[in-house]
Amino acid sequence: MVIMKADGLAARRAALQILSDVREGRPFDAALDHAVGSLDEADRRLAHEMAAGVLRQQSALDTRLGALVPRGWESVAPALRDVLRLGAFQLTALDRVPPHAAVDTSVSLAKTIGGARAGGFVNGVLRNLTRLPDAAEPPAGGGGAAPRLAARHSHPLWLVLRWIARYGEEATAELLEWNNTRPRLVLQPARQGLEEIRRELVEGGVEVEPAPFGAGLIVGRSRPAEIPGYEAGAFIVQDPAQALLAWFADLPPGARLYDACAAPGGKSITLGRGLASVVAADRSPARVERMAANFRRAGSGREYAVVADAGSPPVRPVEAVLVDAPCLGTGTFGRHPDARWRVTPQALAGLVEKQAELLARSAEVVAPGGLLIYSTCSLEPEENEEQVDRFLDAHPEFQRETSDTFPAALTSPKGDLMIVPQRHHMDGAYAARLRRAR
Repeated sequence: MVIMKADGLAARRAALQILSDVREGRPFDAALDHAVGSLDEADRRLAHEMAAGVLRQQSALDTRLGALVPRGWESVAPALRDVLRLGAFQLTALDRVPPHAAVDTSVSLAKTIGGARAGGFVNGVLRNLTRLPDAAEPPAGGGGAAPRLAARHSHPLWLVLRWIARYGEEATAELLEWNNTRPRLVLQPARQGLEEIRRELVEGGVEVEPAPFGAGLIVGRSRPAEIPGYEAGAFIVQDPAQALLAWFADLPPGARLYDACAAPGGKSITLGRGLASVVAADRSPARVERMAANFRRAGSGREYAVVADAGSPPVRPVEAVLVDAPCLGTGTFGRHPDARWRVTPQALAGLVEKQAELLARSAEVVAPGGLLIYSTCSLEPEENEEQVDRFLDAHPEFQRETSDTFPAALTSPKGDLMIVPQRHHMDGAYAARLRRAR
């Protein structure tokens, strides 16, 4: 028996607000924090699940709903489209929500936007969806595999075409499915070791399992602040792919690191555990303030947060520099369900140019014999190995260097870190180690 609290609207209103904020350009995580602040835990989880689910399934939902709108989907006002998407997602993906509750709450939301007429319209469309679910299924297809996969898994067609050319149809389908799976929370050691964290979590009744390649602990919780050890800085939340970067970097103990694009600071904390110091920079004062708070909670005391533009490094030559470059983020679509709707070929071209500039400027502060680490959370070759190849062509004083201790299963033929979600079951990531001549 499913029991709905009060009018059941709080979580739905929050989910609609999240979608509205995302449409206006706010990142999903920020939109989520903004919308759910006053909700209890159950409503927070439901709002998160509905908003993320709509973003992950938007194309498929639009196809189903559009077939039920006589004048076509484009005739529906943008705000009402999100109301219908939320209702359809509940009807098609959330078994625990009774159909009448999904419809009734959607009608109530529609009335707040467009009055009784809008409520009646939403009521009619969603009730038709409940009566004719099979008739509203997305078509299986014409036009080849790419349009079918893009529509079924709600991804931009241009990206799906690229991925099929690179990975093949079957592996691309697996990647798209991964991106539509809600990611699990993974903890990395900070002020405590991994085994000590695991033992205390088990004793506290928290479900724990090892992350792939031993890179952290997957926990059966959704809110880090409620996990034992959080306030004491025992751990940070970080995907295994980002934690593996520290292993791949293989920085010498006692080195000084300049982290050029550091916020929110997780990699600085992970890398800094064995270093003399880390200067962690970001151009945004607000992000630096949050990063400093993370350092106070879970840092070693050797991380220093500074406001600085990566194009103008605020340090003298140091032994190690990390450029975790702004990128298209195609390796983290599972974690950021809104990102897929913002990426374009034009954005990719602009980022490639910016990355090249950041690499060149950051290289200036690598001491002779030092190491330049370039990384992204992208799957796109232009941002990864091709970017590094171009840099090396223009800077013969640097050479690509492999890591002798890093798993070969996670490296490219050239020896770079290369993680793809459908193969390694974590976020996608790339990194290269570039050694400067002495």
